[in-house]
Amino acid sequence: MLVIIGAAIAFFSVIVGYAAHGGPLAILWQPYEFLIIFGAAIGGFMIANPMKVIKRVLSTVPKIPGGSPYGREHYMDLLALLYEIFQRAQRDGLLSIEDDVDNPHESELFKSYPRILNDHVALEFLCDYLRLMVGGNMNPFEMENLMDVEIETHHKEAAQPAAAVNKVADAMPGFGIIAALLGVVIALGSLDEDVMTIGGLVASALVGTFTGIFAGYAFVGPLGQAMDNRAAEQTKFLETIKLTLLAVLNGYKPVVAVEFGRKAMYEAERPTFFELEEHVKMQAARSQDA
Repeated sequence: MLVIIGAAIAFFSVIVGYAAHGGPLAILWQPYEFLIIFGAAIGGFMIANPMKVIKRVLSTVPKIPGGSPYGREHYMDLLALLYEIFQRAQRDGLLSIEDDVDNPHESELFKSYPRILNDHVALEFLCDYLRLMVGGNMNPFEMENLMDVEIETHHKEAAQPAAAVNKVADAMPGFGIIAALLGVVIALGSLDEDVMTIGGLVASALVGTFTGIFAGYAFVGPLGQAMDNRAAEQTKFLETIKLTLLAVLNGYKPVVAVEFGRKAMYEAERPTFFELEEHVKMQAARSQDA
């Protein structure tokens, strides 16, 4: 929602400010200038990026207006789920969670936490390492190194769409200049016309420069930054899983292990110690009653 509000503020501030100064709005409608600028931007984007990055950009952009899914509730559900998993493992042994880990979508335990169940990346990451823990063949140091490699790889891959969009944003002013130069060429080819006609052609050409700069700095650039922030928040979520699992591997009790995870969270999403303790115990009690 903030993305839509911000875009609306940027657009209307510039357009209303221009109109308030007496600028004619009709001159801003230059569809052929837009074709040059945005067509060149799309073409350059397709040349520069492999299909997998293009697909990720197209799949990520529609999610941006909804904001980041990794709010406090998402983290609280994660830590409650981990607490419940390791409470069961402590009570009945690690093999007791094997079926839940192998088939999370059929597990009543995981079904109690739909936010985590619908988070494909986090769910796969969590279940993969729980399987390794159930197997019992890896020590905490090996597990940590493997997690670090996977998280780093994931972050680099998740950051590729944002980097691709930011490159387009950097190029937008240049495409605007190209459109303006072509408009100036047209104006120079019409020097035998009257002053009003030539002035209109030059003004139309300058709309290209305006459009490229405005679109790059007010829309495409911020969109790329929003995508970058989303990738960073997803990485932080995986780091929270990592620290909690490693705490259990190092022998800490579940109630202490989730505290390790809490410490990895950003301050805006991080609950207090007592909020987390109350939440995980309440969720565990609710699952047992069910």
